Amino acid sequence: MISRLFRVLIVALALPLGACSTQQISDLERAQQIVGAASATLQKFKASQDEPMDDFRALLPEAEGLIILPGVIKGGFIFAAEGGSGVMLAKDTSGRWSDPAFYFLAAGSVGLQAGAQIGDVVLLVFSRDAVASIIKHQGKLGADLGLIIGTFGVGVEASTTTNIGADILAFTQGIGAFAGGSLEAAALIKRSDLNQAFYGQAMDPAAIVLAGPGQNSAADKLRAAIDGR
Repeated sequence: MISRLFRVLIVALALPLGACSTQQISDLERAQQIVGAASATLQKFKASQDEPMDDFRALLPEAEGLIILPGVIKGGFIFAAEGGSGVMLAKDTSGRWSDPAFYFLAAGSVGLQAGAQIGDVVLLVFSRDAVASIIKHQGKLGADLGLIIGTFGVGVEASTTTNIGADILAFTQGIGAFAGGSLEAAALIKRSDLNQAFYGQAMDPAAIVLAGPGQNSAADKLRAAIDGR
């Protein structure tokens, strides 16, 4: 399933990505860039005057987990794909946020849809059990985990499921147009390379996210942004 999603991503995203120049950077630099972008994305969402972000600000304190995916690229015609690297964090029993574990979002769907978009996605996860399930099952979202996903978008997309009683709420802001589809067939795939680079040793997402904060001070700014400091 995961390899199939990657093949879909490669085909559907080849056109927008082909126009971009790439620069080789180390895994540590890449991880630091993602953490910085995640912090900026969170601050942007919290400061946004768009109506859906009122709900984001109201619901953020209730979240037990947080997945921040800055700069997700989405595009396609009939076959659509979505992808981007980001981070997952979770609260411990005292309400403190963990350090980030690195993930890649791979999502594909089929239907009447066309367009291209680059934007930011933040998922609020409302139970510790849901956080643990995402980690345990390699991040497969939706029906495979029995989780209900709802979506708030600013001219981006609408969820096909109800937002009432959702285990996960996805908030999106983006540039461009995209019609149809949601986070169907989505998987959050762990980035073992970035986790190892950021923490200087092999680290499993469960150890990072569920063990508590304080493993890398480079994430302090991100945790502070969540708490509004």
